This record gives sequence, C-alpha cells and structure tokens, in this order.
Amino acid sequence: MEILNALSTMIGTDVETTTVLAFVATIGVTVGLLAYGVSLLVAGAADPVRRRLAQATALEGVGDAERPVDLTRFIDPVSKYVVPAQADERDSTQRRLLQAGFRSRQAFRHFYGIKALLAVVLPLIAFVAARWAPQLSTNAVVFIVLFVAFIGVRLPDVVLNTLRARRIKRLRNAFPDALDLLVVCVESGLGLSPAIERVARELEVSHPDLAQELALVNAEIRAGLERPVALRNLATRTGVEDISGLVGLLVQTIRFGTSVADALRVYSEEFRDKRMQKAEEQAAKIGTKMIFPLVLCLFPSFFIVAVGPAAIRIISVFQQL
Repeated sequence: MEILNALSTMIGTDVETTTVLAFVATIGVTVGLLAYGVSLLVAGAADPVRRRLAQATALEGVGDAERPVDLTRFIDPVSKYVVPAQADERDSTQRRLLQAGFRSRQAFRHFYGIKALLAVVLPLIAFVAARWAPQLSTNAVVFIVLFVAFIGVRLPDVVLNTLRARRIKRLRNAFPDALDLLVVCVESGLGLSPAIERVARELEVSHPDLAQELALVNAEIRAGLERPVALRNLATRTGVEDISGLVGLLVQTIRFGTSVADALRVYSEEFRDKRMQKAEEQAAKIGTKMIFPLVLCLFPSFFIVAVGPAAIRIISVFQQL
C-alpha cells in the first residue's frame, strides 16, 4: 500500500508539473506569435510600396454607402462664387499652394471653398453660442459674429502660409546636401538628368520633399518638356532663393553649352561662402539681440541683489529718525 501511495504521489506531482510547463509554454508561444504579428504590421505600415498600394486600393470594392464623405461635393459649388477675378491674386495663391506642396488641380478651388465655408459656418456657430450668454448686448453679438467671420476668412491664409514656410525651410535645409551630391554625380561622368535622378533617389529618406521635387523635374523632362522649362518650374514650386540661383545657372549653362561640372563646382564654392557670410551675420547680431533680455531679465535681478540691502538699511535708518 505504501508503494502504491508513493507512486500515486509521484504521478500527481508529475502531472501538476507537466500542466504548469504546458501552460507556460502556451503563453510563451502566444506572446511570440503576437510579437511576430505586430512586427509584421509595423513593417507593412513602414514599407512605402505597401503604403502606396494600400492608398491606391483603399476604395476598391467599397460600396457607395460605405465610402467616406466626399467634402468636395460641398466645397466645389461654393468655390465657384468666391474665386477672385484678379489674375494677380489667382497666380499668387496658386504659387503659394504649389510651394506648400498642394499640386492638385482642385486645390485652388478647394482653398477658396474652405474660406467661404468657414466664413459662413463659424459666424453661425458664434451666433448660436451667443444665445447662451444673454448678458451680451446686440452690438457685442454683432461684433463677435463679424470678428469670427473675419477669422474664418483669414484662417486658411494663415495655415497655408505656415505650411509654406515650413516646407520652404525643409527644402532650404536639404539643398546643401543635394548640391554636394549633384556636384559629385556630375563630376563622376553622369549627365544632368541622370545626376538629378540619382540625387532624388539618395534623398528619399533624409529629405523627401526635395527628392520629390527633383523626381518631378525628371518626370517632366521625360514627358517631353524642355529642360530649362522643367528647371524653372522647380524654382517656382520650391520658392527657395538658393534653388532659383542654381536653376538660373543651369539654364545659362545649357543655353551656352558650357561645362555643367565646372559651373556646379563654382556655384558650390560660392554657396559655401554665402552660407559662411550668413552665419557671420547672424553671429554679429547676437550682441544686439542680447540687449533686451539683459535689460528686462538680468539687470533688474542684479539691481535687487546689489542695491536692495542698501535700500533696506537706508529705509530703516530714516524710520529711526
């Protein structure tokens, strides 16, 4: 009997141990599979090819009831009546949209349609919200509605200018790297178009905005557009002064048939000198810019520490008299 009890105890212990090990192994396999699936999802989301394919096929097979709301149905009818008639204003807005990265044919109309909708919707919201504040007078409500309407008209311009300034800053920061790569490619024997294509491929990860602009230059040239025109379009789309100077140099080089490598080398040296002069100019302005923080922040605290104890003693002396 003792032998049987010992065997049953050993068997029970082995069963419990086996169950625990099996449970732990199941949890480990589950966690491993979950981590593997998450890594596949992250890799698929980061893959640019899969991302573009997903964007291209996102709406395929989706019914009309399941499609997202198309805001263009509300914007297009309004934009027809708010597009400016002056050619200068239209060209300026179109140029700003291009420099901000909006190249769609409908971007111009959508921009003015959004301005019109905001100019109507925001005042209505302000008017409805004002009814919850009965202490406001009629003149105050009218002023608030007009002020909100003005904000609705100006807000798209502010947002567009902000996006444009940020993109121009990114392009300006990416231009030195692109210029150095372009000089290396041209001096190694590549033509101008293959050099631009190679630079665009090299900058896809570090500077995608400039890489996209350079790739668009090659696309326009392949489509039959003349090279000087494609380069001038690059200067118009970017809005960067340094890129405009490079484009002017390349256009003159193409027109007169001089060496592109020599021209790029000279421009690269001049560009480095120009950047150095700008850095020296910024450094020279530091002394003047530091006057206001010193006067407003440092000097008051210095006077309190240096003159404060003496002032307290003088006041105490006069109080004793």
